[in-house]
Amino acid sequence: MGFADLHIHSAYSYDGTASISAIMKTIVDRTSIRVIAITDHDTVSGVSEALDLAGKFGLQVIPGIEITCAEGHVLGLFVNQVVPAGLSLVETVKRVGDLGGICIAAHPMARGINSLDFATIRYALRDPEVSRTLVGVEALNGGLVYTRRNPMVVQECRKLPLAQTGNSDAHTLQMLGRGSTYFHGEGVAELRAALVSHLTLPYERAGLSGAAVVTNYVPRILLRKLGWVDWTAGPEMAITRAHLHEVLNPSMSPSLSAV
Repeated sequence: MGFADLHIHSAYSYDGTASISAIMKTIVDRTSIRVIAITDHDTVSGVSEALDLAGKFGLQVIPGIEITCAEGHVLGLFVNQVVPAGLSLVETVKRVGDLGGICIAAHPMARGINSLDFATIRYALRDPEVSRTLVGVEALNGGLVYTRRNPMVVQECRKLPLAQTGNSDAHTLQMLGRGSTYFHGEGVAELRAALVSHLTLPYERAGLSGAAVVTNYVPRILLRKLGWVDWTAGPEMAITRAHLHEVLNPSMSPSLSAV
């Protein structure tokens, strides 16, 4: 059996507070997750770094992105190119499919954030091309303040040909591991097969409460606004803080322009 986290934000996202190296060290040291996807908002700037570092940390990495489509957020997995924001869900999913990827609806029906509703998902699935690529939904999102597991989402999933996944949606190191996806197997290929066959399950781990998510995130995002994020030089090194200009590749990250 294996566990994966398919929704993680790094410092390459405008709202991420940790480097990819710090994320990987935390995953390895604190969880049994060994497959991850870095899914930053509307950018794949961190994908090459994640793939390069994966072997050093003993992890397998799926290239990914969280895409802001017109109706809400959707995860594009197994893609290393940007799909433009603002397109319809149908067009977004088709473009991910053209790139050889698959999609998961991120935090559907969640209040207060850009989330897909099931009427939109059902309509999109009527298109055969979409139904081949949109293979799952987040039935458990560890980053939500008010609820992690949404019973209505689980109920809707049972009516549709969709895999149920669990992910952390981590924006800080402390949020990693709050949600994960269980699948039979250990590697990326087996995980993809399980997602396409709708044979995954969401798994919830103990972690920060909803209120603690807020109190944990606020000081770290303020530090991020000042240009500081969690970072480590390698698997055996302690996690400390470093400036974005030292952590990110300036040619790859539009985030630096805001510092």
